[in-house]
Amino acid sequence: MSLAEASTCVELRAATPLLPVVGSDLPVPLVTGESQRFVHLDYAASAPALASVVEAVERHLPWYSSVHRGAGFTSAISSEALAAARHTIRGFVGGRTDDVVVFTRNTTDALNLLASVIPDDTTVLTLDIEHHANLLPWRRATVHHLPTPRRIDEIAGVFATALAGVRTTHTLISVTGATNVTGEVLPIADIVAVARRFGARVAVDAAQLAPHRSIDISALGVDYVVFSGHKLYAPFGTGVLVGRADWLDQAEPYLAGGGAVGTVSVDSAEWLPSPARHEGGTPNVLGAVAIAAACRALSEAGADAVEAHDHALSSHLEARLHELDGVEPVSVFGEGSDRIGIVTLRLPRPAAEVAAALSAEHGIGTRDGAFCAHPLMRRLFGRPADGSVPNALRVSFGVGSTLADLDHFVESLAAVLRDGPRWTYAIERNRLVPSPDPRPRPSL
Repeated sequence: MSLAEASTCVELRAATPLLPVVGSDLPVPLVTGESQRFVHLDYAASAPALASVVEAVERHLPWYSSVHRGAGFTSAISSEALAAARHTIRGFVGGRTDDVVVFTRNTTDALNLLASVIPDDTTVLTLDIEHHANLLPWRRATVHHLPTPRRIDEIAGVFATALAGVRTTHTLISVTGATNVTGEVLPIADIVAVARRFGARVAVDAAQLAPHRSIDISALGVDYVVFSGHKLYAPFGTGVLVGRADWLDQAEPYLAGGGAVGTVSVDSAEWLPSPARHEGGTPNVLGAVAIAAACRALSEAGADAVEAHDHALSSHLEARLHELDGVEPVSVFGEGSDRIGIVTLRLPRPAAEVAAALSAEHGIGTRDGAFCAHPLMRRLFGRPADGSVPNALRVSFGVGSTLADLDHFVESLAAVLRDGPRWTYAIERNRLVPSPDPRPRPSL
């Protein structure tokens, strides 16, 4: 089936999610005293858990135990589950047989790990549209944040020019697979091709890309890929770094402690090879089980179906947004660029006010702010006169989203823009929140 045919099929059944997620029928209280089915449109920050992920964790819970060194049968089961999770995740990203899978806390942690193991004489190249997780860790090395061109087909040339001037022994390009602000997908294959001409390595921040598109690092020639469970429908506190072992095995442990060593004296330690070398302490076995279950579920659904669902939702939202005056989706590369399910909007009202009203009065979860991408936000929205960071509204969705979710969002957004908020709001801890807030909290 072609992508166009798959997209048509998705449109026909878009009243239901592509995959079931936990909380899809969750009623939330509104400040007006009513309740509303929660519409989750903040997937780019943290996606809801897949039902199959929760089931996998629940199946493992009775068997949960320590790993590697425990003598009990449950310890053996947990150790096997951890090893199986590595195998599943390596397959999900098309890893090579000798690629290591290191479990981390999240994408930020994985990129900081990679930054800690690069050789001393290394130049790092990134773009200025990156998330802070792919801007800040490299500042301990020689790093160049390159200006992103207006045309996406010029990105490879920007890297080629920069690579020609590198004089260090090693070079690493670290680039996002899809920007977390506009959802636009970067030309990873072209970037890798340029990197190979100059003997450079490539790391891909796939935090946003992995939930929406297939990744094959072996076919692409990517050296490292990182992503988070909490964006991949597995919010159990795990991220991963998958890639080549040599730099990882030559570096000092990222987290020194038990599990990372073979033998220890009071003066010295014999560190194990990766992945154990960088996983000191007790690993998050349930998090590993969860993220592997998410990888299996997405693989079984099929990359074409996931992408078609994404495309159907994106096309529907784009068409509906044309109905609203003064609402403009922003873009780095212009109309027609390839995108995942993320849209950031320029609004005629303050984004914080709109987001607060959508939540408290309509039961919709969006996100306002600068999305941990301050340089990109200043590029898209300019620099406010007071020197602050621009604030915008972001909508993001995934396999648990439906066309009805987007319709409710557009209709609610139209009402807020037309009539303004129906409640009073005040700033608390740098957030605009209902004041007073009569909504009852759940007993958790």
